[in-house]
Amino acid sequence: MRVVNLENNNRKFTKSIGNFHVLEYIQDASVSPMNAVDEYFMSKMNVRRRQVVIDIDRDHSAVIQAGAMQWMGGNVQATSGVKGIGDLFGKAIKGAVTKETAVKPEYVGEGTLVLEPTYKYIILQDVSMWGANGMTIEDGMFLACDSKVKRNVVARKNLSSAVLGGEGLFNMSLHGNGAVALESNVPEEELIVIELENDKLKIDGNLAVCWSSNLDFTVERTTKTLVGSAVSGEGLVNVYRGTGRVLMSPVAPTNSLFSSTNTVNAKAAAKNSNTLGL
Repeated sequence: MRVVNLENNNRKFTKSIGNFHVLEYIQDASVSPMNAVDEYFMSKMNVRRRQVVIDIDRDHSAVIQAGAMQWMGGNVQATSGVKGIGDLFGKAIKGAVTKETAVKPEYVGEGTLVLEPTYKYIILQDVSMWGANGMTIEDGMFLACDSKVKRNVVARKNLSSAVLGGEGLFNMSLHGNGAVALESNVPEEELIVIELENDKLKIDGNLAVCWSSNLDFTVERTTKTLVGSAVSGEGLVNVYRGTGRVLMSPVAPTNSLFSSTNTVNAKAAAKNSNTLGL
């Protein structure tokens, strides 16, 4: 199989890591007269559809979020990735605490795998570049990874303050060799990269996209006393301690702008239907 025109005047690969590629629709030509103006200005503001394209071969298979596959070509098969009842139970628990799907299918064989388009920004990272302990990501950001990347669930150290701060108690940790694709509300060029060397970083809210797994991650008061926190107008903050890296989004929380690809597409379809009187 050979895909002749995956790239053209409207679609371009904007980033690649290993066998993972980001395909961006520079201009969405599949529009109606009713929403052409909106789509035009969206493209000018970098609000565009993006897809992850993954090359599958005997050395590279991929694990993706359930329901994220759009099409696949060649000798590519989907497997459940479940190795038994115990494994299924463990995956169900991990999915429940990290807001991810319980079972993530694994695609093996030889060919091409293309994921559903999204209006979110795709961040590709090489997990091996995050050191032996790998990286931890914010809830709901995982889209796909190389099957060689190991996925674990890590808990925050002081669970009581995490509950009071309205944050999740658990996050997904990734380590090993291979690429990972994350869905972000902001483009990668707007992320602030913070390198810590035996230091600490305090962030008000869930603005961190991902961070080194070896960092101590807690939720704490901004001051030593409740009275001090009340007077300062600040409450609880996320604190990262140690030596490692944090990617932070300074302009939008990681889970606020877009609820999901399907929701965005459904709203657009409903708008078009209403406008056309369908």
